[in-house]
Amino acid sequence: MPSNQAHAYFALSGYNFNPDLVSQILGIEPTSVNNAGMHTSIDKPVISSWELATDKVTAGVDVYALTEELIKQLLPCKKKILELTKSHNLSPRLVVVLTLSVDKDQSCPDVGLGSRNIRFLADIGAFLNIDYKLSDRI
Repeated sequence: MPSNQAHAYFALSGYNFNPDLVSQILGIEPTSVNNAGMHTSIDKPVISSWELATDKVTAGVDVYALTEELIKQLLPCKKKILELTKSHNLSPRLVVVLTLSVDKDQSCPDVGLGSRNIRFLADIGAFLNIDYKLSDRI
């Protein structure tokens, strides 16, 4: 049976902005960008995004540790993130992606955030998404 899997990512999303600007201002290389909205018109807006993700974990899924890994990288940039979200009308988001094993012998991972992470997300006005699905049976 497949084991639990997880990864987490932080994203800044919005219309008509260049994600490379975020990388430049924060001094952090993203794991992915989508610049589809960079050249669109206001009458047909498309979202661009800048994302920083953890590696996928397949053994000993620890959501607290995954989110802590991301926040540690972003915490020194909190003021710059706030400035970017205001000046470019961006939406900050922390997403935890879980694939839960259907094996009854696999434990369910705890899903939560530490108080420092909650405070950081609240301070920057971020959304929190928990996306999950069940693994396929073999």
